[in-house]
Amino acid sequence: MKRVITLSIFFLIILTTPLFGQDAGILYGYNTSSGIIWKTFGNAKVQPKYEGEISKGKMNGLGVLTYPFDGKSVVGEWKAGKEWNTEHRKTDGTLLGMLKKGKWTLNWGDLYFRAGDTDWGWFVDGDENIDEKYEGEIKNGKPNGYGTSTFPNGTKYVGKFQHGKKHGQGTLSMTDGREYVGKYKDGEPDGQGVLTYADGEKYVGEYKNGKTWNGTLYNKRGNIVGTYVNGEEL
Repeated sequence: MKRVITLSIFFLIILTTPLFGQDAGILYGYNTSSGIIWKTFGNAKVQPKYEGEISKGKMNGLGVLTYPFDGKSVVGEWKAGKEWNTEHRKTDGTLLGMLKKGKWTLNWGDLYFRAGDTDWGWFVDGDENIDEKYEGEIKNGKPNGYGTSTFPNGTKYVGKFQHGKKHGQGTLSMTDGREYVGKYKDGEPDGQGVLTYADGEKYVGEYKNGKTWNGTLYNKRGNIVGTYVNGEEL
């Protein structure tokens, strides 16, 4: 009888103990020049906070990631510091996005453009105070379709994206009062568009690779004050 009880206790300990090398703990996110790093110290009032299973200082296993300002939470499974099977939700429970085996399975959600471990790109976590934030249609983990991109300085783009870049019709509103409405290609104005300045001056015409190409410049009274041909002002 004693042997049975001993074995029962042994199996109970095995079942309730984390896997070898894996512990439960808390990590806090820090934005650095090389991307977000995670440390065991921090302040959940101003930093992303992960609480769950950890291995070798990285998120590994089941856990919950919460953000201090917008209240968004991420619940699920991590592998070697990366999201694996997770759900992103607002404070009211609205589903923002899901990852299955490390890949987005929903076509709508939030993304952040920032530095990663090896290069810049779009990530499901970030800080809108220092990173470009996108909300809209997503394909293969990148903005694709219609969405809104907001920069930390307040500049905002609303329109079409393709493969993570502005592509198609869109509107870019800048903090200095300028507004561009027109076509984009591979992230740059390309095609027909209108750029309006804060003082009322306006360029109407064609762009090529982000530059004024063939078009007309008007003052605020509607009088022609300049003409562009093949990128040169006449």
